[in-house]
Amino acid sequence: MLITNDLTCDREFDKYKNMKSADVIKALSALAQESRLAVFRLLVKRGPEGFTPGTLSEKLNISAPTLSFHLKELQNAGLIDMRRESRFLYYSARFDRMKELVGFLTDQCCSQANDACDAECKPVAAPARRRSA
Repeated sequence: MLITNDLTCDREFDKYKNMKSADVIKALSALAQESRLAVFRLLVKRGPEGFTPGTLSEKLNISAPTLSFHLKELQNAGLIDMRRESRFLYYSARFDRMKELVGFLTDQCCSQANDACDAECKPVAAPARRRSA
């Protein structure tokens, strides 16, 4: 592979497998919509098992045609997968892509800082929510 100093040169692969700037922009654009973000977060919470579109529609109170559009956008951005089991479709989050996205965003965190900022670069877990009785 020829390495150049040309700023317009698009690297084929970066440190995080094959996450390119264009992929990051597509993923962030897909998540920059309230319903799609809600769908993605629910699928992340569900884990690899995923949900059927009917279940997603019920849980998020989104009509089937609207949900179908949002699922297609998330799938096009590479953030979710769809699998067929018998006559049912299941959608699940692509955790590999989610990790690549976070890795891309935090790559070289504080690398140009004057002082060490390791604590600021570590991922922070969301605060636990108290359940109401």
